[in-house]
Amino acid sequence: MNLNPEQISEYVNQFIKILVDYSPKLISAFLILFVGLYIIRVVNRVMRRIMEKRNLDPTLTKFLADILLWALRILLFVSFISKLGIETSSFVAILGAMGLAVGLSLQGSLSNFAGGMLIIVFKPFKVGDTIEAQGIIATVSEIQIFVTKLLTANNQTVFVPNGALSNGTIINYSMQGQRRADLTFAIAYDADIKKAKDILEKILTDNPNVLKNPAPEVFVKNLTASSVEFAVRPWAKNENFGTVSSQTLEHCKIALDEAGISVQPFTLQK
Repeated sequence: MNLNPEQISEYVNQFIKILVDYSPKLISAFLILFVGLYIIRVVNRVMRRIMEKRNLDPTLTKFLADILLWALRILLFVSFISKLGIETSSFVAILGAMGLAVGLSLQGSLSNFAGGMLIIVFKPFKVGDTIEAQGIIATVSEIQIFVTKLLTANNQTVFVPNGALSNGTIINYSMQGQRRADLTFAIAYDADIKKAKDILEKILTDNPNVLKNPAPEVFVKNLTASSVEFAVRPWAKNENFGTVSSQTLEHCKIALDEAGISVQPFTLQK
């Protein structure tokens, strides 16, 4: 196709005319874009500071700030293309259809998301707490939006979906700050019960890691067919619980052996 100089001149003039006519919309659209991005950054920064001053959970603060950021960006983009003269109704309909499709395909993830929000807002546990949930006893390492990261005593990392976690039973061993060990010692029927009780009480009294308040308890728990069972219940701070449990078992066994009191093979620990 050959173009003569007159046709080229005509095309150039038409292009310049269109550019001149369209330039106000173009300039105003980009002005809205740049000013909007600046305002969004300011609003996001202010909202983060407000939530931090109100001592909201850091995970919740970051998540809400990110949602606000992307919601404002989407609104700004719609305003930008609308200012350019592009029809936005079909674009919004496409976004709605995409949102519905994603929501239907991610029902399980949305359940975990809702569970994560419940955990973050109501705080049945926090990072560093030792909990029992979904058949696992572990320390909370990280609370994410969709899963909670747990660290077991043997250094295994477990990811539990927040949906199942929030809908199940959670035992928080750290919330009260102290914990009672429920131990059972079984001795022979021919042993001196009063002497055995005095020995067990002295073991608890002499242990500096056993709390004085609440006071530890030693009492006859049960009379079985072959033994007399003593309940031994020392209290300890959470960080000393494992140490107190093991020390009590060890020291009580040694002291009873030295006193000539036979310990029956029914010692239990909960």
